[in-house]
Amino acid sequence: MGRGTGKVAVVTGASRGVGKGVALALGEEGWTVYVTGRGPADDASPLTRTAEGVTERGGTGIAVVCDHRDDAQIMALFDRVDTGHGRIDLLVNNVWAGPNYDNAADPFWKRPLSDWETLIDVGLRAHFVASAAATSRMVERDSGLIVNISSFGTRRHLHSVLYGMSKAALDKMTCDMAHELAGHDVTVLSLWLGLVQTEKVLSKGIDNIAGFPIAQAETPEFEGRVIAALAADPEIGSRSGQTLISAEVALEYGVTEKDGRRPASHRAAFGGGPVFPPA
Repeated sequence: MGRGTGKVAVVTGASRGVGKGVALALGEEGWTVYVTGRGPADDASPLTRTAEGVTERGGTGIAVVCDHRDDAQIMALFDRVDTGHGRIDLLVNNVWAGPNYDNAADPFWKRPLSDWETLIDVGLRAHFVASAAATSRMVERDSGLIVNISSFGTRRHLHSVLYGMSKAALDKMTCDMAHELAGHDVTVLSLWLGLVQTEKVLSKGIDNIAGFPIAQAETPEFEGRVIAALAADPEIGSRSGQTLISAEVALEYGVTEKDGRRPASHRAAFGGGPVFPPA
């Protein structure tokens, strides 16, 4: 069980998958964690179960129904954090709404234009809006960390044209936000994850995806422990604007899976070299 740290985080899109794992890992470190999702937030809902899991791990979990396609709901989320705690120390921009990939092999000109609404409006715009809301509060206290969950899709084609566009733009957004935050102790990072053992991935009943073994993939809570380690680093400000790879950050901070396993970085598989911004 963790002990209360007094620190407050918002993790978006935390009903399941990576967001849930991040929230639970922060709970183990004693954080108060506001977890968001489209809901509902009744006793049996995934969102509520995530919040309860945070509390069970030693933190304080608070479920907030938020449709991140709606700017007003995002702003109301941060108003609620203000009212409840008067501070925000960490924002993890994780919310994502994937399109229907039943015809995943279709090229962009055969895909529905509505893919833009999920991959760009939710996968990018919602992160910008949440970052603006969080940063305005962090700047007042000269303290805070924003972590944008990004992807090797910046480096190479993954899934679709719009997916790559959203992730590349997210990394550029991180870099440029850090430029404008110079002089404030507010840090912005992008984090590239490897293949993750989400509920959806495990439900496929297959042993690899694109040659990457699922048994060796990262777990959602591993990502959370990586983010907790970044948040605990007193020198993290020196890395603001950078794109980091979760498996490499884990090696640096001594973070492992709970069984001691160390997931491998996918950097070499995606061409090696620098990530973002270019060297």
